[in-house]
Amino acid sequence: MADDRDIVIRVENLSAGFEGRTVLKDINFDVHRGEVLVIAGGSGSGKSTLLKEMIGLHDPTAGRVLIDDVDIHRAGGRQRQELLRRFGVAYQGGALFGSLNVLENVRLPLEEFTDLGPEMMDIISLGKLKLVNLEEAARKMPSELSGGMQKRAALARALALDPPIVFLDEPSAGLDPVTSAGLDRLILDLQVLLGTTFVVVTHELPSIFAVADRVVLLDPKRKGVAAIGPPEDLRDKSDDAVVRDFFNRRAPDESAAIRAAGGSGNGDRS
Repeated sequence: MADDRDIVIRVENLSAGFEGRTVLKDINFDVHRGEVLVIAGGSGSGKSTLLKEMIGLHDPTAGRVLIDDVDIHRAGGRQRQELLRRFGVAYQGGALFGSLNVLENVRLPLEEFTDLGPEMMDIISLGKLKLVNLEEAARKMPSELSGGMQKRAALARALALDPPIVFLDEPSAGLDPVTSAGLDRLILDLQVLLGTTFVVVTHELPSIFAVADRVVLLDPKRKGVAAIGPPEDLRDKSDDAVVRDFFNRRAPDESAAIRAAGGSGNGDRS
């Protein structure tokens, strides 16, 4: 159990939905300083909804999200502006502005939240691009970049203000295995180098096992959390069939057959 001083995000009794439909109900978990926490689950489990709640894009129907003990949904004015500087977000697909080059995209948070001059903003933006091994692409347009390069450019933009927390939405989506593995390695390198806390939304098992300190696994049938813990423990030690099936990549009918045969079905997976 983490000391309260090590908790940077606290999700308390959170419920969310749209047009009268409940997607998440009574969600509770903490995010610890310096960890990589993965939010995982199958299609329709509410991963994207939870991310939107955590970064303040959508108001919950109940509960709250505290970032450094401040309720992001109730903060206003200068307090909200200061809170927004505490985290960066890299959206699925990169969400780069096609009319701006890579350097200009990375500069955007600096232009919005600081009074720095153009030269200093360029220096800082180039430094962030260097962190993600993309400084040579600074003057290129997003359309000239590969999918993996766009993801790294989006990550550089998320780091522009040196936030202690970074949210990543499906960072491996659409990437080949080699590029995805390189992005996983980059996340871990930045975690060590900068001490950044990462909250990563993904359903990609190789990435989950590569980067996650802990996983919050969502279950659409429960509209809530099925399990929280290190991915290896959830895969190998959980008593919950939904949890075991997800981390062992088993279909429900396969899982039922294994249970009927009295086996674990883990085989020699590592």
